[in-house]
Amino acid sequence: MLRRLIVIVTAAIVFSSSLTLAQTKKPKLPDRFPPNPLEITTPDPLLPRSPKDKQPLTLQEQQKLQPALDALNQEAAAKLQAGDQVAAFEIWNRELRLRRFLGSLAEVQALSRVGAIAWKQNDGQEVQYITQRLQAIQKQAQSKKTTAQVDLELWRSLGQAYQNVRSPKLAVEAYDQVLLVVREQKNTTALVENLRIIGELHLSWFDYPKAAPVYEELLALATSQNERVNEVTYLQRLAYIYEQTRQPQQSLNVLNRLVEIYVNENNLIEIPELKLAIASNYESLAKENPNLLLEAFNNYQEAYTTAWQLKEYTRAGEALQKLIALYRSQGQTDEALQASQILVETESQAANFYGMMQAYDQIGQLYLERKEFPQALTAFKRGLELAQQLKHEEAYFTGQIEKVSKANL
Repeated sequence: MLRRLIVIVTAAIVFSSSLTLAQTKKPKLPDRFPPNPLEITTPDPLLPRSPKDKQPLTLQEQQKLQPALDALNQEAAAKLQAGDQVAAFEIWNRELRLRRFLGSLAEVQALSRVGAIAWKQNDGQEVQYITQRLQAIQKQAQSKKTTAQVDLELWRSLGQAYQNVRSPKLAVEAYDQVLLVVREQKNTTALVENLRIIGELHLSWFDYPKAAPVYEELLALATSQNERVNEVTYLQRLAYIYEQTRQPQQSLNVLNRLVEIYVNENNLIEIPELKLAIASNYESLAKENPNLLLEAFNNYQEAYTTAWQLKEYTRAGEALQKLIALYRSQGQTDEALQASQILVETESQAANFYGMMQAYDQIGQLYLERKEFPQALTAFKRGLELAQQLKHEEAYFTGQIEKVSKANL
């Protein structure tokens, strides 16, 4: 009995010891985040000394290294073309590791080039590696004080590189650094170029609130220099931005300036669409200030009149439809009916039979509201004729005719 107890206790001690050992020696988890291959510092036969040696390469050593790196780039491109993407980026990563020995600018330009390829090849991990390296260079550049010219070139290259790897916020950060320098230099040409890049970046990622002040500044610069073409371009951009952000008053300011420019240049073709947008903004503002409804009416009418004069009947019809809807919302049935009759003629000029059919339906509904059943019946019958030609909504108009006929008894 004692021997059995000793065996049990010994086994328990052995099991406990083995459990403790297992707990202290946990199995090594696989490396989920492999090291950035661009940060490897193993010796490379192309370098005259170990990468850990902080001594920079001499000009002669750099000149010797340059063609070797260009050859690596060509080799990697050939591998990719042959379908071996893994081998291609292994070679490119080696090239990129070595490019840093030619200076930050040369490295960033190479990172930008390979980053664009990685994005095109949908290699997310490689894009991440390159982005991390670009951020490290950016941090280093921010801590150094170099000449303005070198800074500009480096920061522009960083901005382009970030664009290539689709990091718009980081790209804007880089271009903001360029902006600081060109403002100090009072270099208007460079300022405009940089603002355009930043504006397009904000727009491409739908960041309208940040895009607006950029284009407002560009507009002010174009106006001060009497650059009419650019002024129109920036006004159009701002009109789009303020429409997207639902800022009717700011939108009105921009749209009215565009109208003024086009009228002065006798370019009336653009006026109807602008007047429609202006009227729509006045409608929005009229929710808080009903007195502005008159401006909405006037601009819809001007949109129709101008479009009719230009024989832009589709646009004229659009203006009339907006005008009719506004009349109806204000209970102005007589005016809505009059405009609807004009709409029939307008849609006829545009050869828009579907539009004519809808106009007759609208007229019929308006007459029904006034309980003028014979006139409503006539309108619905004309709508049915068009529906039969189009083979569309015939049952609807037949139903309306039956409904009005019963009401008229």
